[in-house]
Amino acid sequence: MTQPDEGALNAMIGATVKGLREKSGLSMRELARRSGVSQPFLSQIERGVSAPSMITTYRLADALDVLPGALLPAPPASRVSVIRAGEGRSIPVANRADAAAGRALVMQPGNPLEVIDYRIEPGQYISEWFELPGELAVYLISGVLDVEISGHPTVRLEPGDLVSHPADLPHRWLLVDDEPAHALLAIAHPGEGAALRAPSHS
Repeated sequence: MTQPDEGALNAMIGATVKGLREKSGLSMRELARRSGVSQPFLSQIERGVSAPSMITTYRLADALDVLPGALLPAPPASRVSVIRAGEGRSIPVANRADAAAGRALVMQPGNPLEVIDYRIEPGQYISEWFELPGELAVYLISGVLDVEISGHPTVRLEPGDLVSHPADLPHRWLLVDDEPAHALLAIAHPGEGAALRAPSHS
């Protein structure tokens, strides 16, 4: 599957965000207020100057009452989708230079299923708190990862382990032993508006 270059992709995402905002009758200022994304940064996204991080993508989707995949370009029309090694949109977890990036394998308009491939290196920021309606599962391929789930004991994952839980429980990941980790995250969104958001205590 041929993918557009980074600049073209950012421009498409920006145009999509702007179109959804205008369709919702929201000013840029109001969308910034609802999403918690600063208005200057939102302007950069809409103009294709900056790319939204994972947390920003989810905050904007939540404020616009759409699934996160609605902000990304639609794939070619087909009931069968194949993502080859190295393909998939790379999206950093947060808007910071040291943030780990996930490769969105499944994150498409209208699709409630989301699958993200994370390869986390020591020193990369991964500990952003998230919560969302729906269900999620984390499968660890390599390394060691602690999964903190609000109100529950920390779950330590080793290769071959999987943890699943209601995604509306605030949760985050922590790298263990300063070693790389490789994990797959699967999210089942219940429908439109089911976007990730940062919990109030994060």
